[in-house]
Amino acid sequence: MQIINLGILAHVDAGKTTTVEQMLFSSGKLRTLGSVDKGSTQTDFLAVERERGISVASATAEIETDGIRICIIDTPGHMDFTGEVERTLAVLDGAILVVSAAEGIQSQTERFWRALQEMKLPTVIFLNKIDRDGCDPAAVLKALQSVFSSAIIPLNSPENTEKLCPISEESILELCENAPGLAHRYLNNETLSPHEIQTALKQQTAAAQAFPLVYGSALNGVGISALIETVKAFLPSKPLAPEGEPSGIVYKIEHTTAGKFAHIRLREGTLRNRDTVNIFRNDLEEPFTEKITQIQKVSGSKREDTGILHGNEIAAVCGMAGTKVGDMIGRVFERCNIKIAEPLFQFRVYGPKGQERELIQAISELSDEDPLMNYEWLPDLRELVIRIMGKIQLEVLEYLIRERYGLAVTFSTPSVIYKETPAKQGIGLEVYTMPKPCWAVVKLQADPLARGSGFMYESAVHGSVLSHRYQNHIATSVRSAIKQGRLGWEVTDAKFTLVDGQDHKFHTHPMDFFLATPIAVMKALDNAGSTLLEPLVKLRLTADETFVSKLIGDIIAMRGEFDSPVIDGGKVTIEAIVPAQASMDYYIKFSSLTSGRGIISSDFYGYKDCPLELGTTAPRRGVDPLDRDKWILHKRGAL
Repeated sequence: MQIINLGILAHVDAGKTTTVEQMLFSSGKLRTLGSVDKGSTQTDFLAVERERGISVASATAEIETDGIRICIIDTPGHMDFTGEVERTLAVLDGAILVVSAAEGIQSQTERFWRALQEMKLPTVIFLNKIDRDGCDPAAVLKALQSVFSSAIIPLNSPENTEKLCPISEESILELCENAPGLAHRYLNNETLSPHEIQTALKQQTAAAQAFPLVYGSALNGVGISALIETVKAFLPSKPLAPEGEPSGIVYKIEHTTAGKFAHIRLREGTLRNRDTVNIFRNDLEEPFTEKITQIQKVSGSKREDTGILHGNEIAAVCGMAGTKVGDMIGRVFERCNIKIAEPLFQFRVYGPKGQERELIQAISELSDEDPLMNYEWLPDLRELVIRIMGKIQLEVLEYLIRERYGLAVTFSTPSVIYKETPAKQGIGLEVYTMPKPCWAVVKLQADPLARGSGFMYESAVHGSVLSHRYQNHIATSVRSAIKQGRLGWEVTDAKFTLVDGQDHKFHTHPMDFFLATPIAVMKALDNAGSTLLEPLVKLRLTADETFVSKLIGDIIAMRGEFDSPVIDGGKVTIEAIVPAQASMDYYIKFSSLTSGRGIISSDFYGYKDCPLELGTTAPRRGVDPLDRDKWILHKRGAL
């Protein structure tokens, strides 16, 4: 049995879930077709998905054909749930990118394409909705080849969708670009056999150098058989790998009435009920163990107890109570570090009086399922703060808290999440040697990095000077301390270097470096000074060309920058980069301006320097490490 773990990605409303439904029906897995509009599809089975007609969580389904088992993972298309796609990418062997022939390349289409390319993940493109009035499939193909890759190879035609056709001369030339042997023969007018051409396409698809494309219309079942044939023929498959030490990755956490389930892609080895497994986590020195109590194969809302999971299979595993998304099982392997999502907004959550504990537990479980939806309980202020992607995610969150936990909640108005970075190099030294018994000396250097670099940490101290055990404590503590800098925001685009340190053979307590490190971090940031960073979004606005002046005026008013407007067929399209804070409610204004006929999409773009008077600082949450005496009492549990 060969296996393909296949992800389906698309911009919202491109027809992704309908494509999955048709693949299940075409393969004989379903007797009757479900409908997104009627809320009856296999992979949108959550109540909130059926009510809204959008995917909010990844869902799996399987088909088998000609000895190949295809495990399909349907992912959300709305930008608010991009984190779910990000986590799924780590477990895929290949992907189908669904593109609407009616709308063409959209913001999420571009975002997902960049992620697939960065991972070099083999990808098939399904050009959907070719039967829509007014659409031009040939023009969309040309745009895809221009914007994405010239090596996008159509395998059928809009006129003959059900059979794969011979590869055209133009496409053969593209394949020859990455196949010198074939290129030499082709240029010498030698005939290349269909088998040789297909082999070249299969090899280049596996290497993410070429990308088969299939035309179709999922709503009407057109091109689906050709899509399945393309997946089988050109995406790489793998055999079951039951031998060896179990190793895999957790890509999803799910809470059900039966308990907490960790969805796992096993790379190799075998897991069984009652097995004990080692769990590795990046920010933990040592692995911890979990005991498996149940293994289920999941297909839509249907679940089957199997009690066993082999390498290259995906299943939901119960009993792993302490496991989180991203944890690795057994032998640590290279993992996916693709970032395509970034929470932009934070809200305060208000629940029923006297039920704070129940609300925190509910938010904690939901954050377990979606790590990008991080939260913070501020006991001094009696406030619960969450950070999420956008308002649709907030509405879904409210629904889940009410339906799953029986709690009625409200939210504050949103505020944008800023970040901060060191303005220049800064040194922070903390000598914590009193009151005894204690001994921890930490000297850190903070340096600014280029925008988009993220956070880096390294040690320049030899293990003979400071033991590796305590150096690991410092590394963990630095990552925790930078979640709140001198302006109250997370520190990014910065490198922290441990330049000196000291422990004591008798006086050092294991917790001393967790106490001393945040003081050194804050001293380094205080000496460096802080630059406020504001988030940016990329807007794409399409409206009647009569609105061009008004749209440009709106962009300028939002402190935005824009490319030259493109006018085509009486419509104007403008792409602009604007601060997230200024554009937060622009969707409403744009819809009113265009009487609902305009199209607006947005995509997180990055962070840029922001003058303090145009941005916002955040109040310090908890004890400030620079209030040294109070911090020591706090960390020693004396407050």
